Parts: sequence; structure tokens; C-alpha cells
Amino acid sequence: MSTISAVFEAHPDGSLHLPLPEELRHRKVKVTATLEAVATPAPRPRFGSLSGKIWMAPDFNAPLDDFKDYME
Repeated sequence: MSTISAVFEAHPDGSLHLPLPEELRHRKVKVTATLEAVATPAPRPRFGSLSGKIWMAPDFNAPLDDFKDYME
């Protein structure tokens, strides 16, 4: 008896295709399945996906009034 644990993606017709080991390909096979949804990971961000969403204020490098006493 062999145990196979795998995650399958359904085909457009709704079927799943289970690859069998070579020794079981020409025999009758009893299959017991447990179906459960698998959480898919969030897609990775692509280069440039935050373009235009991050900006710097025009006075970013201007001296701060709070530190005026230390700069004199």
C-alpha cells in the first residue's frame, strides 16, 4: 500500500488528475480522497507596483525648527 499526499489544481472541466507510480499504472487502484480547500499565498509584488504611491515632501531636507537651538 502506498500513500500519496499532493495538492492538485482542478482542470477546467472540474476533474483532478492523479499521477500514479509506475508499479500501480497497470493495476486496479482503490483511492480514498479528502477534499479541502488550500489557501493560496498572496501574489508577490511586482517591480514598480508602488509607482506613484510613495513620495517625499519638497521640504524633506529642510532644517527642523525643533533643532534650531542645536544648530547655532
